[in-house]
Amino acid sequence: MNRARTMIAVAIIVVVAAVVLGVDLWRRSQAAALEPGSIPIYVEGRLAGTFLPADLEALEQASFIDAEEGKTQEGWMLRDVLLLHVEERALQPETRVVVSSSSREKSVELTWAEVDDPANRVMFDLAGKGTLKLVSTLERLDVRDEWVQDVDRIAVAAP
Repeated sequence: MNRARTMIAVAIIVVVAAVVLGVDLWRRSQAAALEPGSIPIYVEGRLAGTFLPADLEALEQASFIDAEEGKTQEGWMLRDVLLLHVEERALQPETRVVVSSSSREKSVELTWAEVDDPANRVMFDLAGKGTLKLVSTLERLDVRDEWVQDVDRIAVAAP
C-alpha cells in the first residue's frame, strides 16, 4: 500500500515537472521567434504577430505636414499595420492600443476609434536610423516631443 502511494506521488511530481518545463520551453520558443528588429504585436498579452519596417512597403502610404516644423511625415497607418495581425471584428471603438519604445521609455495609449479615424493620421514614419516612429495629427501626439520614436512594441487590450 505504501509502495503504491509512493509511486503515485513520484508520478505526480514527474508530471508537474514536465508541465512546468514544457511551458517554459514554449515561452522561450515564442521569445526566440522574434526576429531582431521586428516589432511584436500583443493582443490581450498574447503574441499575435510581428513585423519589420520592410514588411510595410506593401501597404498604402499616407502623409501629412507636421505643424511644428512644416516637414512632411510619410509612412503607414497604424490601423493598416494592426489589421495585418488582428481581426477588425476584435477591435471595438474603446479598445486600447499602446505603442511603446523601451529604449526611449516612452509610450502612448490610443483608442481603436482614434487609430481607425483617417483624419487623425496615426501612422508610422521611418526615422533616420531605419526605426519606426509613431506620429499623428492628434493634439497629444502632433509635435516631436510627443512622438514615440524607436517603436519596439504594440499592445492591444480591451477597455
